[in-house]
Amino acid sequence: MTDVPVNVPDELFAELKSHFNDKQIVELTAIIARENYRARFNHALLIGSDGFTNEGAFCPVPVRQ
Repeated sequence: MTDVPVNVPDELFAELKSHFNDKQIVELTAIIARENYRARFNHALLIGSDGFTNEGAFCPVPVRQ
């Protein structure tokens, strides 16, 4: 969803539908869009990290099998 142009393959959407209902998918999409907006806004204005993350104090994205 954060690619330009936006590309959400049917297979990914089907996988989401197997775990979430429509309301949850809308909420998840809104959260992703808001974070994408925030990240691009900060990047454009050269706003960096405040350094709140220490080594190992974050939730890494799981590796796809």
